[in-house]
Amino acid sequence: MSGAHFAFTDRWGGVSAAPYEQLNLGGAVGDDPAAVRANRELAAKSLALDPAQVVWMHQVHGRDVAVVEGPWADADIPAVDGIVTRRRGLALAVLTADCVPVLLADPVAGVAAAAHAGRPGMVAGIVPATVEAMVSLGAEPSRITARTGPAVCGRCYEVPALMRDEVAAVVPEARSETSWSTPAVDVTAGVHAQLDALGVRDRQRSVVCTMESGDHFSYRRDRTTGRLAGYVWLD
Repeated sequence: MSGAHFAFTDRWGGVSAAPYEQLNLGGAVGDDPAAVRANRELAAKSLALDPAQVVWMHQVHGRDVAVVEGPWADADIPAVDGIVTRRRGLALAVLTADCVPVLLADPVAGVAAAAHAGRPGMVAGIVPATVEAMVSLGAEPSRITARTGPAVCGRCYEVPALMRDEVAAVVPEARSETSWSTPAVDVTAGVHAQLDALGVRDRQRSVVCTMESGDHFSYRRDRTTGRLAGYVWLD
């Protein structure tokens, strides 16, 4: 889309040592902070972005959204799972390692957003809350482009039957079954169903399952591991 940029990282091309090898972008997973800073600089520069002009979140699996005009000081990063901006050139970033990174943009209104949609956040409504925040700044759902990145797929995300039922009671489209025929949740399917219900029609999803892909970090697979990032920004 003209004016809107979306990007998702894999795990390669960074400086972190095992078990965070290589391009870990998460600052709260036990990795060397200097390595994380170096990785964030490498990732930003590979996208022709200023590393100092990337906004990160303190993600907590909730539904709170912040409107931002620029990066926070490290000590001031709020506990939110969605960020929205009208500032062109400001990149918004979301960290994941199985959860669904959701990137959104309405270039006509000049509004971009990033959201962290894990199972709890999807059920809590982080995606509708983020779209609502975009609309409050002038975006229209029919003009919003949505991209979801690598995440654990519905064939791999095994959960107890009761948990699947609780999720499906809120987002029926997230009901799934593993490839070995046990209860599962498909968070990406649930997120896209929520976006569709909100009127967001221009949507694309990654085909990568983080749990199956050795090129991506997966918390469910490895527990101690790095974090991928999704970036969105407007010209």
